[in-house]
Amino acid sequence: MKQLYHPVTLGSLKIPGNLFLAPVAGFSDAPFRTVRVCRGANLAYTEMISCEGICRENKKTLDLLLPDPEEGSPAVQLFGSDPGRVARAAERILPYLPPLIDLNCGCPVPKVVKTGAGSALMKDPPLIGRIVSALRKALDRSGHGNIPITVKLRSGWDAQSITFLDAALAAVDAGVSMITLHPRTRSQGYSGTSDWNLIGRLKERIPVPVFGSGDLFTPAAAKAMLLQTGCDGLMFARGAMADPFIFSRTRSLLETGELPGNPSKEELLEAMEQHLEAALQFYGEEAACRIMRKHFCSYTKGLPGGGEIRKRVSTAVTRKEYTNLLQEISERPF
Repeated sequence: MKQLYHPVTLGSLKIPGNLFLAPVAGFSDAPFRTVRVCRGANLAYTEMISCEGICRENKKTLDLLLPDPEEGSPAVQLFGSDPGRVARAAERILPYLPPLIDLNCGCPVPKVVKTGAGSALMKDPPLIGRIVSALRKALDRSGHGNIPITVKLRSGWDAQSITFLDAALAAVDAGVSMITLHPRTRSQGYSGTSDWNLIGRLKERIPVPVFGSGDLFTPAAAKAMLLQTGCDGLMFARGAMADPFIFSRTRSLLETGELPGNPSKEELLEAMEQHLEAALQFYGEEAACRIMRKHFCSYTKGLPGGGEIRKRVSTAVTRKEYTNLLQEISERPF
């Protein structure tokens, strides 16, 4: 029987396991990635980055490429719709040493879709192939042809336009090394349930590794997706936002067949403290305290007194306020 947890090879890139952290807009910054990598994520992506912003050398855009010292260079996800501009953006990020470059063909957010990028690309599978081809040629020209290209797809634009197979085949023909499928349409957004059967269909049709995404909120769901679809690995998105331990706990379930217990209070506090310290170092106090509000809200869901903590963190502006909250959590029953 095939091992459910196993290494992944993408061209010349060897990855020790098959549990990846997806690019999550507004969340997947360097401190967030580091906390997940330290708890078992085998590969972490930046949040999606605008090719136009890179080409214009926008500082806020370029800052999304910066790694945390503990994580190493992250995989980079780009979004764009013009093959030439995407290729130019890829060339400009090479000094950041990305281990791979991913093309976003799944984001349903209107401001991305209206540019023809993200899930709008699912309406034009041949264009996806042309973008990947332009990326491949740009990397080859620059002497970085060993960098794998991957693509993240949705199932289609809407229920009347299910195009993931055509999009995947176009991308494979153009030279991608891996495809991830989130089996919802753009019109679904994040509503309803994802159709994992489509991941199985994709796995049967293409010769490169297939990763699954969508509704992976527990280790049990992760194991079920691997068994049901036969996919090669998993990409955790929303399921990793509140639970940095989902990677290590999933690995334990896949390797031993037994689900480990929930993280202890001490383990949760350690993760929260690490995230806070990484954010303070990366952003400085003012920005870090603003950014960490959403993360503390996620971490404290379900905790005794969590509602009061979330209310207070919504106005926290100093490191001292956060450390006081951590101390309070440590003193409460868990």
